[in-house]
Amino acid sequence: MTRPTIRDLADAASVSVATVNRVLAGAANVRTPTRILVQEAAERIGFYGLGAIQARVAASRPKYRFGVLLLQPHRPFYQSIAAALRRAAMQTTGAEIELRIEFLEDLSPQNTAERAQRLADSCQAICIVSAVHPLVTEAVTQIQARGVQVFAMVGQLSATGEVPYIGLDNWKVGRTAAWTFANVCKVPGKIGILMGNPRYRNQEMNEAGFRSYFREHAPGFTLLEPISTHEASAIAQEMTEKLIADHPDLVGLYVSGGGISGALAALRGHGLAGRIVTVGYDLFDVTRAALLDGTMTIVIAHPLDRLAHEALEAMINACSAPTSGANLTRIVPFELFTRENL
Repeated sequence: MTRPTIRDLADAASVSVATVNRVLAGAANVRTPTRILVQEAAERIGFYGLGAIQARVAASRPKYRFGVLLLQPHRPFYQSIAAALRRAAMQTTGAEIELRIEFLEDLSPQNTAERAQRLADSCQAICIVSAVHPLVTEAVTQIQARGVQVFAMVGQLSATGEVPYIGLDNWKVGRTAAWTFANVCKVPGKIGILMGNPRYRNQEMNEAGFRSYFREHAPGFTLLEPISTHEASAIAQEMTEKLIADHPDLVGLYVSGGGISGALAALRGHGLAGRIVTVGYDLFDVTRAALLDGTMTIVIAHPLDRLAHEALEAMINACSAPTSGANLTRIVPFELFTRENL
């Protein structure tokens, strides 16, 4: 068999021979999608100059360094986000992305602000997960004034849009959680609420949506005052045990913040697995096991791969067209898991 020619490659890529020649020569006046189209066609037909095309495509791709600041590294949710971001960076064909992913052990606003400032020193755009606090807000303002775009991930940092947001519609998340209790609980009763920290805007919006649904559709339920777990499993376990002791007629538990493994341990320890309707967030080993054994009723989850791709695309857009004025916020749809659809 004769090896494929430039004409064959042009036909396979549905471009002109002149375009293929420009790609092979590394000409600057070829759009990146066209280069990739020619490369993919070369891979399909076994074109002899594939290596040269791949080198030209790699050299022509814009290069970005993005930073991501996540919460504690021992929490599976944030490790899962980090893994999804790394996958998304490798799968991005239109740009070469270097990711700097860091984790916060110390969640104080002072540390968060300092770490965000340091990360921005070497990055063109950054994503951060943080509670809302004046120190963090001031740091974000200073970073943006230096020309580095800041994105809030998982929880919003600004209600007015100055800081673009990548994540769920947390109002809808809260109302969906409320719908679950209203329709699954056999009789109305008391529902305990665990929050990580009310300064996380996503948790605050979750609770607001949660309460609004009950006011509108299920006023027979009693919503107890939220209890803060400070994102710690040990505190969540202690607070859940106190809820159980103080309210033996508890019919539901809503875990809208960190520390869910502690809350689940308390439910199991008191023999309440499957007897109390329990709603929490994000699918990982602990929550998957809790769904399977009936301790949890439903898990509301971030679509991690979609979240990661949207975050990288938004950061690329912010860097490639900084004066476009485009809306950089990306709301991703959440996923619902029960024991029956795992």
